[in-house]
Amino acid sequence: MAYKSLRAFVDALEKAGELVRIKTFVDPVLEIAEITDRVSKTPDRNKALLFENTGTDFPLLINSMGSDRRMCMALGINHLDDAMNDIDGLLKKMSTPKNGLLEKLAMLPELGKFASYMPKVVSGRGACQEVVMATPDLGKLPILKCWPEDGGRFITLPAIHTKDPISGMRNIGMYRMQEFGPTLTGMHWHRHKVSARHYNEYKKLGKRMPVAVALGGDPVYTYAATAPLPDNVDEYMLAGFLRKKKVELVRCITQPDIEVPADADFIIEGYVDPAEEMIWEGPFGDHTGYYSLADWYPRFHVTAITHKKDAIYPATIVGIPPQEDAWIGKATERIFLTPIKMTMVPEIADMNMPVEGVFHNLVIATINKEYPGQGQKVMNAMWGAGQMMFNKILVLADGEKTSGIKIDDYGKLARDVFNNLNPATDIYFSQGPMDVLDHSCSKMGFGGKMCIDGTRKTEEEITAPLLPYKIAAAFSAKTLQQRFPEIASVGDALMRQWQIPVLLISVEKDRRGHVAELHKELVDQPGMDGIKMVIYVEHTVNANDIADVLWRFCNNLDPRRDHFYSNGVLGLDGTRKTKKHDDFDRPWPNIIVAADETIAQIDKKWHELGLGELLISPSLRYKTQLYRGGATVLDVE
Repeated sequence: MAYKSLRAFVDALEKAGELVRIKTFVDPVLEIAEITDRVSKTPDRNKALLFENTGTDFPLLINSMGSDRRMCMALGINHLDDAMNDIDGLLKKMSTPKNGLLEKLAMLPELGKFASYMPKVVSGRGACQEVVMATPDLGKLPILKCWPEDGGRFITLPAIHTKDPISGMRNIGMYRMQEFGPTLTGMHWHRHKVSARHYNEYKKLGKRMPVAVALGGDPVYTYAATAPLPDNVDEYMLAGFLRKKKVELVRCITQPDIEVPADADFIIEGYVDPAEEMIWEGPFGDHTGYYSLADWYPRFHVTAITHKKDAIYPATIVGIPPQEDAWIGKATERIFLTPIKMTMVPEIADMNMPVEGVFHNLVIATINKEYPGQGQKVMNAMWGAGQMMFNKILVLADGEKTSGIKIDDYGKLARDVFNNLNPATDIYFSQGPMDVLDHSCSKMGFGGKMCIDGTRKTEEEITAPLLPYKIAAAFSAKTLQQRFPEIASVGDALMRQWQIPVLLISVEKDRRGHVAELHKELVDQPGMDGIKMVIYVEHTVNANDIADVLWRFCNNLDPRRDHFYSNGVLGLDGTRKTKKHDDFDRPWPNIIVAADETIAQIDKKWHELGLGELLISPSLRYKTQLYRGGATVLDVE
């Protein structure tokens, strides 16, 4: 289904009871983000929000794709697997051998249908150019500042258009844009991204790089800008396929080499000069739940801003999960499962990215295993598959046909994985490219990876008997805390409730090698029989809160550097790393929480918002986990 405009999507959300209009003034600086954080983390009151009074001429839409239902509405489908099934059907038809002329001719309508989804450049101006600002001024847009330590206001849902100067191939990506003035932003292009590669090509040629930013329009455009497509696939081909209607593009006014969606709400045109000095951009409260720290990035100069007469400004916030981006990621997980299966890893049965793993950090894949070593084959294939190269922890399990367990039934799946696991032989460590936002790596963008092969082992793979785990009668969390005063809390719910041999420990370390030393002594204590893995996190984290432990652990771990074995039990150090205790030289970011003043302001204003009873700020539960400092943690010597 294609939406004629972002406003049409808003109308559909409202009709479905999925939107709340907020008429009172709410400041785009910190206040909108705090309200959205409360709503997005309350499942039974999670709605899209339309802030109609932003102090500008434009309303602001946020959290519009922040649930399974709204994500499906944005893509015009009933279930996220519908899009996967459409792609699956198309690829199977195209890849099946055609033995005769009639079979080949029968494919023509299908190919013609697909061709009708290809983007098309139309002449004249589009609705996105109904109004041309006489003097472009980003200050006229309700650009958000989301978190107190952010470096400024950021455009958070920009579809950024660039072209390869050699091939002319278009790319649309989504990268945050910090506002520095009426006509200046940063361009947060990571080294692995296609736009960064285009930038380097323009730099070699000594030319300015034309850029255009689209905001709004059919929500499929926003999704397509986030999709991990191969370099040679136009994002608007995917958008056309998903919406079952081609995307019509018009040429920019001041950057005519760039085409943008005719029905977008805003277009910001401009250029990046590769010869120009970069700008210090950030910090920014990111999707990891931590601040990504400031660094040097290219300057984007605005040459024009155009918009619809009734434009709506789209935005999102990211931070401690879950947020809206979790549902966008879930769509990607489903939509791209079939291409991964058919082109690179055919034995994959299903794939899942838990919210706490913030996309790349934790990926679960189930496989239909047929021979020994197949888990390692899948591991290597997945780590070489596009953006899966950034994956940190990969868990392999048996497919539902073999195990009878659904991939999102995490408790049963984890129990099956660890019943099939010898931690000494079935866990693999490697290293390679990592997401630039991964703060745990000793070197930015390069770090360790871990694969946990929890598939059923063949005779050739078994080195020791594998028995189901049962918690030992002698195990006592209280005794462990008495024996080791540095242990702040012990999480044993996985062992007691699910018979999963994994112990969670929060620890306050105070010396080099502390966690490894603790692990060596801990595994020798009474009641530790059968435990296969101990996960260590900061003393500020409640080890009984499994979701928080998983989120902090996945962010803070470099698996290759931070693992150790004792008596066959694997220890994983997911604590904060410092120069003093770990020889860690990079700055360490703080987690993201709202300022006390902002929380108080929203508490006071809540009754005016039309959002029902007061929702308590999610930031309050994390205040005790903050360290001294701002976006960057300051070590206390």
